[in-house]
Amino acid sequence: MANFTSFLPTSNEPRTTDGAPPCYAPSAMTETKAAEAPRKRRNIRRAVLLVILAAIVLLARPADRHLRAASLLLRFADERAQGFLPEYGKHTLEESLTEVSSTRGPVRARVYSPVGVTNAPGVVIVHGVHRLAIDEPRLMRFARAIAASGVVVLTPEVKEIADYRIDPASIETLGAAAHSLRERLGGRPVGLMGMSFAGGLALRAASDGAFAEDIGFVVAIGAHHDMRRVLEFFKKNETSWPDGHKEALAAHPYGALVLLYSHVEAFVPPTDVAAAREAIRLWLWDDREASKAKLAALSTEARGKVEALLEGKADVPALIDEIAKHPEQALSVSPAGHLGELRAPVFLLHGATDSVIPASETQWLAHDVPPSLLHAALVTPAVEHVELRGEPSFAQQWELVRFMAGVLDVAND
Repeated sequence: MANFTSFLPTSNEPRTTDGAPPCYAPSAMTETKAAEAPRKRRNIRRAVLLVILAAIVLLARPADRHLRAASLLLRFADERAQGFLPEYGKHTLEESLTEVSSTRGPVRARVYSPVGVTNAPGVVIVHGVHRLAIDEPRLMRFARAIAASGVVVLTPEVKEIADYRIDPASIETLGAAAHSLRERLGGRPVGLMGMSFAGGLALRAASDGAFAEDIGFVVAIGAHHDMRRVLEFFKKNETSWPDGHKEALAAHPYGALVLLYSHVEAFVPPTDVAAAREAIRLWLWDDREASKAKLAALSTEARGKVEALLEGKADVPALIDEIAKHPEQALSVSPAGHLGELRAPVFLLHGATDSVIPASETQWLAHDVPPSLLHAALVTPAVEHVELRGEPSFAQQWELVRFMAGVLDVAND
């Protein structure tokens, strides 16, 4: 299928040619359109065969869901795709900016509504760690693909996540967005979908009794279970699994940089916090010159620490040890210890070789979610954090189509 797994996050855009995550170079592309075209045609033909087989072996309703799932994924891969499969179940859309009321004030949001669909289900899709937030092009394309399948989509702008911070304040914003969409749809509970660190926050929101009536299901893609364990992964380049075994895995510096940015106060003097945070923010935005200029405003001690961090030369384990002195901060954004309060079905998806948030975190989530609520937990080599990894096999594509079909099934119940 045509690179459909790039819907997986959101907002953490294409990788650079050296494999760096998108926030280092938001506009970088790894392939030219000319190189992509033959591969897309091959994958589309493969996808067509896949869904034809599904239609033959499955009953009417499951077949319809699988066709819709394959259709929306193809539309996300190529907005201009035409033919039977990309057009299957497709609706025209209305898009509008709106505001979501929250305890911290109005939240900017965008609504994607399928035209002519009565009693449509709804889903809140939470953008990833990216400064463009709800205006990020791939998030918008994914929201349109979902909405065109007959689902009302709301994308709220979560200011902490847009600022590269993983903050418990975001949990209330997610819950408020779900409440707002539920009211818009006449009281029907809605889905909540979060990617990467937003996936863990989505599970926290769904575990909060204040939002239990608003959230009908949760989709967490590349999510974390316990931020303390993720910090240990960045420190030791080693993952810990629920069965007790450990596995060596080199952590991508992007994840550590995002978390250290959220805790600048742990390793620079108080008078340098604001300037240090701004220097790192500008670096994440790929504005290197402005970042260097901001570094000049720091004290000698702080400048040395921040420069080393940005250049990949910092003593990351020592910096993480400083953050780990306050475990309550990590726990405040972790689903761990809260999933027993869930009331909504859960779908988990993770890349097998994810080096930002390791796949072991989804296994911990699957272990912790009440069994009756765990509808799917897929760890696949076809995905690497938020990107398609190589050419997915026929079986891997089928797994992903089934996963999305399951989400549509619950959304429409």
